[in-house]
Amino acid sequence: MEIFGQVDDYINQLVGGEDEVLRATIQSISDAGIPSISVSANQGKFLQVLAKTCNAKRILEIGTLAGYSTIWMGRALPRDGKLISLEYEALHARVAQGNIDKAGLTKVVDIRVGKAIELLPQLVASNEGPFDLIFIDADKPPYTEYFQLSLKLSRPGTLIVADNVIREGKVLDAKSSDEMVRGVQRFNAFLASCTAVTSTIIQTVGSKMHDGMALAVVQ
Repeated sequence: MEIFGQVDDYINQLVGGEDEVLRATIQSISDAGIPSISVSANQGKFLQVLAKTCNAKRILEIGTLAGYSTIWMGRALPRDGKLISLEYEALHARVAQGNIDKAGLTKVVDIRVGKAIELLPQLVASNEGPFDLIFIDADKPPYTEYFQLSLKLSRPGTLIVADNVIREGKVLDAKSSDEMVRGVQRFNAFLASCTAVTSTIIQTVGSKMHDGMALAVVQ
C-alpha cells in the first residue's frame, strides 16, 4: 500500500539519517543492474541501532549485495571494529567494495567472495568468531544451515537477525512450491524448536511492503 512508503519516508526524514553515500549506494545498484533487494533506509537504521544496542565490535553479514546494509552496520562499529561480509556474486562484491571505500569503511569491512555455505565453515575452522551481531540476508533455501553455522560463530548474547522471513504472508501457504517461501518456512520451524536461542519474529511493512525479520539472542 502507498501509505507504507509514505510512513517510511516520514520516519526516514525524522530519524533515518540516510546521507549522500547511502543514496549513491542505492543508485549504484540500478547502475550495475543488480537486483533492488536491499533493506530499506529505516531497516538499515534499525540494524545500526541493534548493533549499537549490543555494543557490537565484530559483525558478520551473510549477503552483501551492494553494501547498503553493510554501511549502516559498519558505521555502528568502533574504530577497532570489524565487519566480515560474505557475497556470492563477484559483480556485487566489486560494486559493494566501491561503496564501502566511499563510505570510509575500507579498514573496517572485509568482503569475502564465494558461497556462504562454504565460507561459513571456513570462518568456524579459522576461529574467526565469535561475532556480536550476525545479519542473514541471502538466498533463502539454505537459511536454516546459515543459522546453524552462525550459532557456531556466536557466544552467549550474540544477536542473530534474519531478514525476509514472512514473504508477504506467503509463509502461511503450507503447499507453496516457491523455494524462497519453503526455505524460510523451514527456517522459521527450526527457529521455533531451537533451544540455543531466545527468539521472535516481527512483521515489517514499509517501502519494501510486507515481510518480517527474525531476531534470536544466543543463550
